[in-house]
Amino acid sequence: MVRQLFFLFLFLMGATLFSGCQRSEDDRPTIGYVTNGIASFWVIADRGARDAAGDHDAQVEVRMPPSGVSDQKRMVQDLIATGVDGIAISPIDPDNQGDLLDEIAQHAILITQDSDAPESKRLCYVGMDNYVAGRMCGKLVKDAIPEGGSVVIFIGRLAQENGRLRRQGVIDELLDRTEDPTRYDSPAVGELKGAKYTVLDTRVDDFDFPKAKAQAQEIITRFPDVDCMVGLFAYNPPLILEAVREARKLNQIKIVGFDEDEATLEGITGGGIFGTIVQNPYRYGYESVRILAGLARDDKSVLPENAFLNIEARRITEENVDEFWAELKQLTSEEPAKTDSSDK
Repeated sequence: MVRQLFFLFLFLMGATLFSGCQRSEDDRPTIGYVTNGIASFWVIADRGARDAAGDHDAQVEVRMPPSGVSDQKRMVQDLIATGVDGIAISPIDPDNQGDLLDEIAQHAILITQDSDAPESKRLCYVGMDNYVAGRMCGKLVKDAIPEGGSVVIFIGRLAQENGRLRRQGVIDELLDRTEDPTRYDSPAVGELKGAKYTVLDTRVDDFDFPKAKAQAQEIITRFPDVDCMVGLFAYNPPLILEAVREARKLNQIKIVGFDEDEATLEGITGGGIFGTIVQNPYRYGYESVRILAGLARDDKSVLPENAFLNIEARRITEENVDEFWAELKQLTSEEPAKTDSSDK
């Protein structure tokens, strides 16, 4: 999977650079769409962004940083240097990227997508409520192991606001706490014990796929009786599934995921993964470009109420995975996807 994503990244970057070289001198706004890494999730968002560019008479430059904050900064500054009209970014470390976000806002229209930076000068955020989605994931764990048990969480980054909120939502749901998005349990605290569920550990991999799988393998060895393993970034559930399958513990360990990686959906249909909470990366890409294209034309009516375009998460299990997968395939087919671009 890692090799496939790498070659897909090279193809997308090549296509983007080629399109940039072929730009005609017209009045179409140019939008930069910047992800927080390379993953199947972002391939779907890329399609949405390009469809929106066609529908709203804009040009889009998609950038996927392979190596974290430094790559994201370089790509953003390259976009600024080319004179883009607006940038939609998923900040990797918003608490420490204030200068970069200010630089974007100084030279272009700034919005955030997928992960927010509410203290920045961004005009709006396109995405979901990650704390609510985390609690949805916690409910999925409860359904997977209704009698209670031990849980380990795997995640790409906690510096990203979406990752931090998502994980906290899972923990708060499992420990039957009241809702409080400002709460934060540091992984350094260690084991978190509730009435029925115990969160044994949280493993952070920084988008390092081999490390992510190795951590899953190590947890299976360290906690042979672990009941459920939860993967909160798109690539985590497939790698957890590989580790559990290789350990021959598919009938013992439940797996709960996040996002709609093809291997995750295959895992649900095959019974290896109990379920997943999915976002809508296609709409993240589409709506971000739609909004920025409108703002570039001085149409402020495109801004969502309260500066938040809420694209709600969905629960996918064996009951609805086939329907969802068919929908996903339609969105990412070669034919231009149809979408309702109105604010919902």
